[in-house]
Amino acid sequence: MHPNPRRPGAAARSAAFLVSSALAVTALAGCGADDEASAPSAGQDIAPAARDQIRDGGTLRWAIDAMPGTLNSFQADADGGTSRITGAVLPAMFRIDAQGRPRRDADYLEKAQVIETEPKQVVLYKLNQQAVWSDGREIGAPDFAAQWRALSGKDTAYWTAHNAGYDRIEKIERGANDLEVRVTFAKPYADWRSLFSPLYPKDVMGTPDNFNEGARRKLKVTAGPFAIDGIDRDDKQVSLKRNPRWWGRPAKLDKLVLTAVPRSERAAALAAGKLDLADLDTGGADRISYAARDKGASGPLAHGPGAALTPGKALRSWAIVHGDDEEAAEEEIAARKKTRKAIKKYAREQANLHGFQVRKSLEPAYTQLALNGSEGPLADERVRRAVARALDRTQLAEAVLKPLGLPVTTVDNHLALSGQDAYADNSDALGDQDTAEAQALLAEAGWTPGGPLKEKKEKPKTAGGESDTDAAGDSEDSGDGTYIVGEDDKPSDDKPADNAPPLLGPGPVAAAQYAALLHQADAMKVREADKEKKKHPAHKNSQHSQHSRHSEHAGKKDSAARHGGAPGAYAPKGTAAPAGAAAGPLAKDGKPLTLRFVLPSGEGSEQLRAVADRITQMLQKIGVRTDVMKVDDDSYFKDHIASGQYDLALYSWPASAYPATDARPIYAKPVPAADGSLTVEQNYTRVGTDHIDQLFDQAIGELDEDEERALVKQADARIWAAAGSIPLYQRPELVAARPNLANAGAFGFQEPEYEDIGFLKPGAKPSSSPSTDS
Repeated sequence: MHPNPRRPGAAARSAAFLVSSALAVTALAGCGADDEASAPSAGQDIAPAARDQIRDGGTLRWAIDAMPGTLNSFQADADGGTSRITGAVLPAMFRIDAQGRPRRDADYLEKAQVIETEPKQVVLYKLNQQAVWSDGREIGAPDFAAQWRALSGKDTAYWTAHNAGYDRIEKIERGANDLEVRVTFAKPYADWRSLFSPLYPKDVMGTPDNFNEGARRKLKVTAGPFAIDGIDRDDKQVSLKRNPRWWGRPAKLDKLVLTAVPRSERAAALAAGKLDLADLDTGGADRISYAARDKGASGPLAHGPGAALTPGKALRSWAIVHGDDEEAAEEEIAARKKTRKAIKKYAREQANLHGFQVRKSLEPAYTQLALNGSEGPLADERVRRAVARALDRTQLAEAVLKPLGLPVTTVDNHLALSGQDAYADNSDALGDQDTAEAQALLAEAGWTPGGPLKEKKEKPKTAGGESDTDAAGDSEDSGDGTYIVGEDDKPSDDKPADNAPPLLGPGPVAAAQYAALLHQADAMKVREADKEKKKHPAHKNSQHSQHSRHSEHAGKKDSAARHGGAPGAYAPKGTAAPAGAAAGPLAKDGKPLTLRFVLPSGEGSEQLRAVADRITQMLQKIGVRTDVMKVDDDSYFKDHIASGQYDLALYSWPASAYPATDARPIYAKPVPAADGSLTVEQNYTRVGTDHIDQLFDQAIGELDEDEERALVKQADARIWAAAGSIPLYQRPELVAARPNLANAGAFGFQEPEYEDIGFLKPGAKPSSSPSTDS
């Protein structure tokens, strides 16, 4: 599980998204070091092949996360499965290319352009004369008009997710002939290319009933290279077949079967021969890499269930089996049997995974650190900026991307990714990592080391939350339910992945390290630390004095070594704290500077938690402590992020080719509601300014493309300065594929060209770039 909320506009189309007055205006001009269009940070990895090298026929079994609840992309519960289906069976006037830019789809559209700007904007679409629906009717103005009326927001009987863009249209009419569609806008709309992609037939959009209910379960009329063959909700499969009325390049595959398989089960499904193509987390990708490495090797595997059996555990097991406690012996014998069975199953699966390869690129999405500015210490912009200036974003990106063999680059823009027209490095509006500057900002905000602390009161648990000590119960050694980085505790048992070196990423090892840290948090923690402080008040005051005098680095290091120091998140007990660590906790008005760091606890989030561990170490260096709180995946967004029950959180936003439209709700200034609450749209950090809103409003109505991009860049610089969201790195995209599968895999920005996907002919090999011939 990798948290990834949907931008409102992107969801509807693809179903997958307080500035200091002392800040110099020139720093917010929105101009990076290089305003020229950049290239994507990583290229596609799809095994491209010319169509004449791909055999006709065959069935591709492709994993999706879940069965789509609706086939209507414009409904709130549309998801990635909806997008996959509609991309193969419905028209789109524009599709996203490998650079993350909208490109005309020639199968449907011969030409589209703004033909008038005064007195009103008019866009003329000239359709491909061969484009027809599967019932034989031409695609034309009636379909455009029906979709506009359904999505305009004027008829509340339509249950739509959003109406961005469609609400700016004044009228749609037929042009000079049936192949021309003339769209007149009441207000200028820069992102007009985002409209009518996908385009539904008028039968779906024509009535609220068909829109709200009819299109949820079936699409009788389609117009893509594939058509829907069947939907089996029991087997969790959607089957697509070639569209016999398709006028473009015929699909190479006979069938495309989309199968709902949770990511945690995909490696097993691949091994069982149930899938040919599947997105993976780092753990699943590691298994395929292990399989390639171990091919032909003999002896037990150094990873998987068997890796947990250390000599010490084997001896302990033997003692239990041969001990006097018969009940314990029986349980141990049963556990041994279960383990042997799991080892055999894992070994069989690994042998079958030899037939797959991992294709990798970077997803069109980035992971960010969100800072909740609605209350608490982070309501002060200076504290948010201090947290941001404490982060070494390059180090964080390197920890995630380097082990995967992917380019190590930070994301330096909130509204676009490298390769897109609107991308520019605007991070200078906030500044680079600077520990001294971060500490100065905290001091300016009134947070000082060694301040008197009020007695800590027990606080209620957050709904859906799970403290790090839950697994330990209410034992005498239990802490207060939080994990505070830098405080000693008992070591944990070895974890299964400890003996398996990561090949593709930190997933397995990070999971074990994280689990070990949770065990460390189960014991004395804060209470023991407080006892030590009471026993040695002079030592505590000495630390505070050292910090206030800014003593020499070597002196600090020697002092830390003498007293054992505070262990780092990955360091053994007794290891000195990192160089430059604050000598004591910061406090203000009797309260310590401690931030709630909320993270998902589910399988597949190991990498995210490993990044959080590094962030907590970086914050510790400036005297900021973190209470790490694990919560259930299902409650992570609803009960914590969306409701504002967090200080720090990690989640991802998808990129958009239309940032002026799609990003505005994410960074819009929250508006007080009548009941006193805040209307935040998708701005979960609750940080926004009137100026940012004005820049988005100007950009969305600017028809000069260069000027629009300049306004978007200025908006991004202002977002950086507000320090509510700190982009870190572009998310890795890891896809398992059969070696003979062509034109599919890690697509990056580009939407799949479904008709070109297929299996290579015997002896054929992928080429440098796909061909559209034959």
